[in-house]
Amino acid sequence: MNTNKNALVKKKTNVVLVYGIVTLYAAFVLCSFLLKLEAGISIGKNTSIFAVDMLKLFPPAFILVGLFMVWFERRTIEKYFGEASGIFGFIVAILLACTTLYPFVVVLPMALVLSKKGARVSIVLTYLGATAVCRIPMTIFETSFIGIKFSIIRYAVSLPLIVFSSLLMEKMLGKDYFEKNNLTTNYE
Repeated sequence: MNTNKNALVKKKTNVVLVYGIVTLYAAFVLCSFLLKLEAGISIGKNTSIFAVDMLKLFPPAFILVGLFMVWFERRTIEKYFGEASGIFGFIVAILLACTTLYPFVVVLPMALVLSKKGARVSIVLTYLGATAVCRIPMTIFETSFIGIKFSIIRYAVSLPLIVFSSLLMEKMLGKDYFEKNNLTTNYE
């Protein structure tokens, strides 16, 4: 009973802290506009540009994640990303990561859906790591400036390290990490 009360107090404290920081930030930007402080005005403009970009980006991304959640059954995810998938699961996770067009923040809900549908811990971690390394648009941009040889070397070094570190983390966390942390329910 006492731990629930402490957790509730901590949660309320965190909420008050976040609202306080947001209020201070808004007051700073507002004062900067009123006092014509160039740094504060620039910060406010950059924040508004970023917020508009995120508002354009999040709805289609979350619709795609929702469709993924509905279209793919649990047994399909377990087949391609589960314990029995073997090395093929890592390859499929890397290929799925390559097709990701959205920033890393949008990838996290997809990883949650994979975990809730029965994906292996190391394969979900491989997916997350590979999205940071081998997205197709990023690779095209990179090869146009640095060259294809560099991209191939980077992939040859990065991807095995991602798989290795994912397997190591799975060993440290345990194969039942998602079940222990209640990340496997409600999405059948």
